Amino acid sequence: MEPSDEVLCERVAGRDEAAFDLLVARYQERAYRLAWSILRHAEDARDLSQEAFVRLYESAGSFGGRAKFSTWFYRILVNLCLDHRRKNRWWQRWARDERDDSSGDSLLDRQPAPASDPVDALGRERALSSLWAAVDRLAPQQRAAVILQVQEELPTAEIATVLRCSEATVRVHLHRALAALRKTVEKS
Repeated sequence: MEPSDEVLCERVAGRDEAAFDLLVARYQERAYRLAWSILRHAEDARDLSQEAFVRLYESAGSFGGRAKFSTWFYRILVNLCLDHRRKNRWWQRWARDERDDSSGDSLLDRQPAPASDPVDALGRERALSSLWAAVDRLAPQQRAAVILQVQEELPTAEIATVLRCSEATVRVHLHRALAALRKTVEKS
C-alpha cells in the first residue's frame, strides 16, 4: 500500500529524498496544469511549478496536517502564480497578444474538439476559445477559484483554504466569475 501524501510530507520534513520524489511524481503534472491555467505561459508554468516543489521541500516541516496535503501544496503554487502575475503586469499584455496570434501553447492545441462535422468542430473551437479568453480576463482570485473548482474539482472549503479566504468569499468569487462568463457567452 502506497503511503499517503501526508505521511510522505512528514518524511520529506526529515529530508527523505525518496518521499520527495514520490510527491513530485504524484503532483508534477497537476502542478504544471494548474500553473498553466493561471498563467497561460508554458515556461512560467514550468518554472513556478518547480519553485512550488522547492518550497514544499524547504517548508515540509510546517505542514502540520490541518488541511489535506494537496490543499496545502496548491496554496503554495497558487500564491506563487498570483504573485508572479502581480509582479509581471507586462506579461498580461504580452499573453493577450500571443493568444490573438492563435499560435503556441493554447488550450485548443492541447484538447482539440472532436471533428465529426467540421462546421460543428469549428463552432465548438471558437466557443471554447472565447470562453477561455473570458476566463483569462477574470480578476486573479476569481480565475483561481474557477480553475480550482472546474479543473482540479476542489470543494469550496478547500478552495477557501488555498486562497486563504472564507467559503463565502469563494462563493462570491465563483458567482461573479460565472456572471462575467455568462455575459461573454451571451455576446458571442
